[in-house]
Amino acid sequence: MQTRVVNYLMQAVSALGVRHIFGVDGANIEDLYDALFDTPHDLTGVIAKHEFSAATMADGYARSTCGFGVVAATSGGGAMNLVAGLAESFASRVPVLALVGQPPTALEGNGAFQDTSGRAGTIDAARLFGAVSTYCARVHNSAELPDQLAEAVAAARRGGPAVLLLPKDVQQADIGDVSPFRLPAENYLPDEAGLTRVRAAITAGRRTGKIVIIAGDQVARDDARDQLARLATALDAAVGVAPDAKDTYDNTDPGFLGVAGTMGHPELIAAVRSAALCLLVGTQLPATARSGLDELDCAVASIGIAPPYSPATHATSTDLAQTLAGLADELDTGTTTSARAAATQPLTPLRVPRSSGPGLRYRDLVETIDAALPDGTDVFADAGNTGAAVVHHLRVPRGGRFTVALGMGGMGYTFGAGIGSAFARGQATDAARRTVVIAGDGSFFMHGMEVHTAIEHALPVTFIVLNNNAHAMCVTREQLYYQDRYSFNRFRPTDIGAGIDAMFPELPTFSVRALPELADAIHHCFATEGPSFIAIDCDPDEVPPFLPFLTTIEQSEGTR
Repeated sequence: MQTRVVNYLMQAVSALGVRHIFGVDGANIEDLYDALFDTPHDLTGVIAKHEFSAATMADGYARSTCGFGVVAATSGGGAMNLVAGLAESFASRVPVLALVGQPPTALEGNGAFQDTSGRAGTIDAARLFGAVSTYCARVHNSAELPDQLAEAVAAARRGGPAVLLLPKDVQQADIGDVSPFRLPAENYLPDEAGLTRVRAAITAGRRTGKIVIIAGDQVARDDARDQLARLATALDAAVGVAPDAKDTYDNTDPGFLGVAGTMGHPELIAAVRSAALCLLVGTQLPATARSGLDELDCAVASIGIAPPYSPATHATSTDLAQTLAGLADELDTGTTTSARAAATQPLTPLRVPRSSGPGLRYRDLVETIDAALPDGTDVFADAGNTGAAVVHHLRVPRGGRFTVALGMGGMGYTFGAGIGSAFARGQATDAARRTVVIAGDGSFFMHGMEVHTAIEHALPVTFIVLNNNAHAMCVTREQLYYQDRYSFNRFRPTDIGAGIDAMFPELPTFSVRALPELADAIHHCFATEGPSFIAIDCDPDEVPPFLPFLTTIEQSEGTR
């Protein structure tokens, strides 16, 4: 019996532990979907409404499984639409395998529809995707596929998307007598020299003062939360998190000092400035995470897949679970008197200007959402003022995943990513756990129609859209940096809740204009098994808890 390339690919995807393939069908990828239909493995094809969202579904799926996500798209515009989504995975080191259809090889450079072979003046897809992937290869014949697939999987496993460009005739070709794909075992090789230096820095820090840990998203991707908590206890260390890593440490622990950076908390900055050592775990501490920490008197050490942007004593770790467990075992003297016995103190919120415009205030609505979230809830926050408010004010429920796309900051990311995560959670034993997507109206207008995908698959996702009829962060920038002389970023007012209710009458939908209405709406949504939707009116002129804005306002007031 003939084994087509696409059948081999489906077997390989199953071997990766993947159970859902996200994408948009089309002529030059339809053979893969044909193989997906025939596969004996437990694989489900999920058709998104846009390839960007399909890519973010694969991204969210990978983040929540600590494994791989897979996206499949056709040639031409379909392939081009993947780029922004894969760029987020690339910047955030998320392992995604992208299977991208191409016109038949015989038509390359001969006027093929949607030709991206790079021949005869056409776009070169290999160069294009090569810029947003850890590996990209055009498969020229069936014999090349097994080796190229193995290289792609190995590259993605190291962190980031890998892309295979698959001409239609190659997809249909017989792959011949080849062994089934097997996921190779991972070889963990500790950076002994680096760890020796980091241990010395930790020992010196313990001797002279307090240690503060700042954890990053790699802790979540390596499923190393328990090991991080053990290390923090062993070191009697206080813990803060990067903005995209709020789920890496118990937000209710008395040793938790909140978020670092532009959306961060004063307690963490003060603690680091008075510490003997700041230990970075799984974060490069990019600009969004190091505001207020650029000039430190304390020593800085780092453990993670890549060194931080600022100077530090660094040890490379491709598996933080193993590295942190080893360090905790070595450094736990059994004599620490942890501050975790103290009562949890609320974190100090950034002071924002009073807002008198229409709708709900960011802090009030986020804290209302916060109070309603049960343990295990996954939260996906989108870019802009909405994301800043959620990062700053929301406490992540125990056992829940928190994701904010700060790699590229692409608006609309959460609609696909939350759906992908919900599929991932549904294949586990906790199928009933809820995913909450919190986004602004600007993000909704970009990719909010993926609500339709959640409805089709009856996913337990609640979409919360903060509607201020604007790209509000851009409005704030116009006001602060461009004399508030104009605005290109205010929208004609829309009633998003009414629109969604009319489009999807079976979807529980609520339009919220007062705080008591929000608590009731959340209660109804969380009592619903499938998807639900809440639109909340907000003020486009409210300044979010975002340090660069607040610093500008403070400086402006000081010069008056």
